[in-house]
Amino acid sequence: MQYHVTSLQKVDFGATGINEILQNISFILSTMKFSCPLDREFGWEPDLDSPINIAQARNTNRIIEAIQENEPRVVVDEVQITGNALDGEIKAIIRVVPDESI
Repeated sequence: MQYHVTSLQKVDFGATGINEILQNISFILSTMKFSCPLDREFGWEPDLDSPINIAQARNTNRIIEAIQENEPRVVVDEVQITGNALDGEIKAIIRVVPDESI
């Protein structure tokens, strides 16, 4: 089964199973690298200054790496970057599949 994940909307402290995993991915997407005081490497670092096509490719790669590093229970199937970059509004939609080997 595939799941789509976007930015964190609300934290469910009692989340378990797939809901916990999807919430973790949302938290990763919502966290910029170097912003967590006790884990500066957590999150991802967006490319903000490159031309849009290069920034989208780099951001896709950085998102996949962050998810693989911090939430190994899923496999990233697709990263879709949407929004209007000229207005500074971009949004990542991630499609993941649970990793059955874990």
